[in-house]
Amino acid sequence: MYDYKAAFQTAVEQVKGEGRYRVFADLKRVRGQFPRAVRRREDGSEQDVIVWCSNDYLGMGQHPAVIGAMRAELEAAGAGAGGTRNISGTTRSAVDLEAELAAWHRKEAALLFTSGYVANEATLTTLQRLLPGLIVFSDSLNHASMIAGIRNGGGERHIYAHNDLEHLEALLAAAPADAPKLVAFESVYSMDGDIADLGGTIALARRYDALTYLDEVHAVGLYGETGAGVAERDGVLDGIDIVECTLGKAVGVMGGYIAADAVIVDAVRSWASGFIFTTSLPPALTAGALASVRWLKAHPELRAAHQQRAATLKARFAAAGLPVMPSESHIVPVFVGDPVHTRMISDLLLEEHGVYVQPINYPTVPRGTERLRFTPSPDHDDAMMDDLVAAMDRLWTHCNVARLPAVA
Repeated sequence: MYDYKAAFQTAVEQVKGEGRYRVFADLKRVRGQFPRAVRRREDGSEQDVIVWCSNDYLGMGQHPAVIGAMRAELEAAGAGAGGTRNISGTTRSAVDLEAELAAWHRKEAALLFTSGYVANEATLTTLQRLLPGLIVFSDSLNHASMIAGIRNGGGERHIYAHNDLEHLEALLAAAPADAPKLVAFESVYSMDGDIADLGGTIALARRYDALTYLDEVHAVGLYGETGAGVAERDGVLDGIDIVECTLGKAVGVMGGYIAADAVIVDAVRSWASGFIFTTSLPPALTAGALASVRWLKAHPELRAAHQQRAATLKARFAAAGLPVMPSESHIVPVFVGDPVHTRMISDLLLEEHGVYVQPINYPTVPRGTERLRFTPSPDHDDAMMDDLVAAMDRLWTHCNVARLPAVA
């Protein structure tokens, strides 16, 4: 008989043997105290920690306006949405949220999904059904959800070198002129922290009659005058045909969405299995997201503080000789280059210093580029940074990890 259990155990042991086995930290987040949390150890004891790797970039998941809106909607509408929107109808706050999101990105319509992953996977798969013969051109560092959607669509696809517009143009030029085309890319790439040339990519797409599909998951709420993303910051919102974003990072809640022309959104709504057959977001979540988006649009000072904190941490790491990787954005990656050392440093930071930062290993990043990825928020103060840099400095020496020359 086939030993199913042994096969699963072998798969787990392989990951452990490569030094990239993932362990979840048991954290209790305390309302109003972000980025502080309480960790429960395996023996049941508790430890105060500072969270340095949350994608709740601005702490909006703890914001009184968001919590208040969610509490009010929970009392008014109850816990669940009752099923899919096709069966159970649409929660009023979801309708209002979609209108707010469409206006944020200066599009005619928006469509909610249960996560950013589902939004990407469902939309990119469906676009290939709606546009027979569609050729997709995808940046080599696009997120796994984009890759899944492109692959699941089953159409012709070409991968261009990361942020390499010359390579993209060569691929576009070689494609049949009369074939439908789509260029799929991100604005902020979350592991390296670099930002795409949106204007240049849009210009190429227009030259070769291709649609543009932009993932702003790690930019929405964080860039632009109202927080609509890098496309708003760069003044190119009109050049993006379909924008995809999340509600689970800077917005601080959960969910994903696309925004585009009304006819595009309607077609995806009518054909995407990932939308049609999935229970819709609970009303408390859509109400909380709506409150968060409205707050973010009105408070650019939060984005300014966020950028200042990220720049400060980069400078402090560099001054200590720690190998902070070049980053144009709010992402602060520190290079380690080995999965075992990355895991070791992460474990010691947590156990000995109360610093929680997850190791980033393969397959999230290529082998040999393992790193720690820090995401400072406006709530990470100077004292927290002092403690973090001192802990990192000691551990880099203790673990004998390569440094950079100290920067004054």
